[in-house]
Amino acid sequence: MITANIIPYQLATKQLTTTRKAGQLFMPAAFINDSEAQIQKLEKLIRDHFIGGICFFHSRASAATNFEGRQKVVYNKDSLQTLKDLIKRYQQAALYPLLIAIDAEWGLAMRVENTPQYPYAVTLGAIRDKGESVQKVGRQIAFDLRAAGIHWNFAPVADINNNPLNPVIGYRSFGEDKQLVSQLVIAYIRGQQEMGILSCAKHYPGHGDTATDSHLGLPLIAKSREELENNELFPFREAINHGVDSIMVGHLAVPALTGEQDLPTSVSGKAITDILRKDMGFTGVVVSDALNMRAISDRYPSNGELEWQAFDAGNDVLCFAEHNAEGIQKILKNSSEGQVERSFKRVWKLKEKALAVIHSGLPTSPGSAADLNRDLAAASLTLYQGEASIFGQWHREPLTGIEISRTGEQAFFRNIQKSCTLKVHSTADASLEAIAEEVKSERRFVLAVYPPKVKPHHNFEMSDEEIHFINTLILGKDVILYIFGNPYLLNLIKVQKARAVVIAYQDFQVFQEHAALHFLGKTSAIGVLPVTIGNQDV
Repeated sequence: MITANIIPYQLATKQLTTTRKAGQLFMPAAFINDSEAQIQKLEKLIRDHFIGGICFFHSRASAATNFEGRQKVVYNKDSLQTLKDLIKRYQQAALYPLLIAIDAEWGLAMRVENTPQYPYAVTLGAIRDKGESVQKVGRQIAFDLRAAGIHWNFAPVADINNNPLNPVIGYRSFGEDKQLVSQLVIAYIRGQQEMGILSCAKHYPGHGDTATDSHLGLPLIAKSREELENNELFPFREAINHGVDSIMVGHLAVPALTGEQDLPTSVSGKAITDILRKDMGFTGVVVSDALNMRAISDRYPSNGELEWQAFDAGNDVLCFAEHNAEGIQKILKNSSEGQVERSFKRVWKLKEKALAVIHSGLPTSPGSAADLNRDLAAASLTLYQGEASIFGQWHREPLTGIEISRTGEQAFFRNIQKSCTLKVHSTADASLEAIAEEVKSERRFVLAVYPPKVKPHHNFEMSDEEIHFINTLILGKDVILYIFGNPYLLNLIKVQKARAVVIAYQDFQVFQEHAALHFLGKTSAIGVLPVTIGNQDV
């Protein structure tokens, strides 16, 4: 994807009026699956107000806008080509080249169907190779983004997830240890930079220790400045020290940083200008988290007021701004030219960096996504409980397999069956009651659990009956348990009586294939769980 040349800042600052410079600070949402009328509306916004960038989402029914999930997300197998075509159209509508951004923490697949998906951050946190694997992931994702015409990945997540009840970060964090998180954040940034993609550490000052989703409400972090410095802020300092291009500010109530009980950090001059810029020494671009999120949007009913407040606090780029025209006018009315100029300079310099790399040509592919995922599966598989000696032995004696899955036959048991006789029962084919009745006389089981959702909402969408069945089986039988999903699921399972518990983290086919090899004793589980599981007492 080739983007038009951009004039250097020294010329741009003379040629652009203050109105146009203000427009460069706005980044409205673009939706891959919009209607033609909606596309034309965004083109007009870009033309009329000299918008500086756009951030792509899947559709208007996607999570960032459809808070309660009332709108059905329609899948489009041609989303990647649609994305590329839209980028061309929007760039053509822009007088000055747009910065194209997206959330691609685990690859384009986070927003785009039929594109490579890489493991979640919690999976990568289980790999203890000093960040080498994460750097490869950052490089691979960046290659995919460049091929699509994207300049800026709003990743990595630098939040330390030290709250198991966190409804929105959790699996998106590398773990609960600040040193590990910092190491992997730096590795991810380096991987992206090698491929010329702009990086963004988020969500400053740290969204990990919260039990509220900021899409829906304002999370409160009631910690002292000292506690925050020692933990939450640590990865952001490390990211700054290692050249991160941008930092995204979360919508969080952190009184120790803002000086107010319920003022979001995203509109706090103390949190952004005084602490992030002056105290922490960050000179790059500051991006607001999506301004449509309810933690912040409901506070400012007057159109344009939120955009002004976010800019005045120190945000250079106003992501998912919904009232762009009004916001530009508010900024022009209330700010000084110098204030606009400082942000404009940072944004334009970032554009120069991104577009210089684009024009240098696409680098050689770092390799195959499938091969990389296969290596990551081998490096992350974690023996959470039990003795390694048990694997490779169990399949030599009578054994029953049970699959808790909503999507039909999975690769794990299919691969085990290539080496041994194993009768498998799946909840995709039979009820729990029927399975329980059929296996009641059996003694030894391997149980594979595929939680329907990776987010913890409603117990990962596991039913009470499914959880009860799992716990009853473990308490009454000899069970080896494999989890193909979020490891926090183990907080719902009474694993103490299990003969062994193995965490595979992902349900990708290559992860299941490697887990099958492990069960058969042909490989070891070398991963280390990056979070603490607080198991229930029996």
